[in-house]
Amino acid sequence: MNTRWDSFDVRNELSRLQSEMQKVLGRSGVLRGWDLTGGNAVPAVNVWEDAEGVYVESELPGLDSQDIEIYVTGRQLTLRGERKPPVVERGVWHRQERGHGKFQRVVELPTDVDANAVEAQFRNGVLLVKLPKRSESRPRKIDIKVG
Repeated sequence: MNTRWDSFDVRNELSRLQSEMQKVLGRSGVLRGWDLTGGNAVPAVNVWEDAEGVYVESELPGLDSQDIEIYVTGRQLTLRGERKPPVVERGVWHRQERGHGKFQRVVELPTDVDANAVEAQFRNGVLLVKLPKRSESRPRKIDIKVG
């Protein structure tokens, strides 16, 4: 029996599994900051909405804005980037718990957004992405006619 392992990438499969688990459990916060791929630093996110838009906030300490890519497709926001491994000029590592390497985080959005009006701010290691709701997704007050 011949098994084709060259077409099976464990890291991709674990990343796919993580994405699926985030979809199922992510809203409850159960998987907050978990990384199943072994060493990468998958950023934690907060997601909330108001009448005007959806907001995604992510902690990305040690990164510069040039290290981060943001994509909006349909009802998904994707954060991609790379956290460089720390370099110690002299000394010996005793513990290294902060992840490094490339990461990707896909966030399911609760409603349709206007991808052309998305804004992102990066301040003190925290990324805030403001995604305005599409006009048809915003609550609209309906006047009641009498008579």
